[in-house]
Amino acid sequence: MARSKEYDEDAVLHKAMQLFWEQGYEKTSVSDLVECMGIHRRSLYDTFSDKHTLFLKAMDRYADIMNTRLQRGIKQAETASQAIHFIFKYTIEDREGSSPMGCLFVNAAIELAGRDADIDSKATKGFATEEQLLSDIIQWGQQDGEFVSDLDAKDLAEPLLNTLLGLRVMARTSISKEKLYRIAEISIKALHK
Repeated sequence: MARSKEYDEDAVLHKAMQLFWEQGYEKTSVSDLVECMGIHRRSLYDTFSDKHTLFLKAMDRYADIMNTRLQRGIKQAETASQAIHFIFKYTIEDREGSSPMGCLFVNAAIELAGRDADIDSKATKGFATEEQLLSDIIQWGQQDGEFVSDLDAKDLAEPLLNTLLGLRVMARTSISKEKLYRIAEISIKALHK
């Protein structure tokens, strides 16, 4: 008879995600994961197969959390401009106070995408999802006359995403938030008429 799990799989996955986000994939050992997750090594392998698979699942969890938080903030926006500002503010600020700075997808892409096709695929998919979200908001702003309409929303979303990704890297450094907000404002100005 198989033993039932004595832990919440979602909760331990969240702990692993936080650790990977903070330390990166290479720096995080299986021993670190076992200690952080509060489970036995055997349970880690039985539930998640291996460290690489656990990291991919952690990336999926991160994507779900970030998409939910972004969607919640965007739904509260009354205008497309407010929605875009929310995304930039969310990127620059210490989101929940307990989250590591930066972005797990950006960190994973920098660390591993060049040599790991699975990580490259997950990061690329995450970036494409965010680019589509930006494109949808820009299209909303174009329809309402807020944003320039002489360029396609998808074409405007590409450099905006690039700025956001750069800000996520810079947010991990000691660069001031004031500077990050200046960069954001200049990028957002390109959308306005």
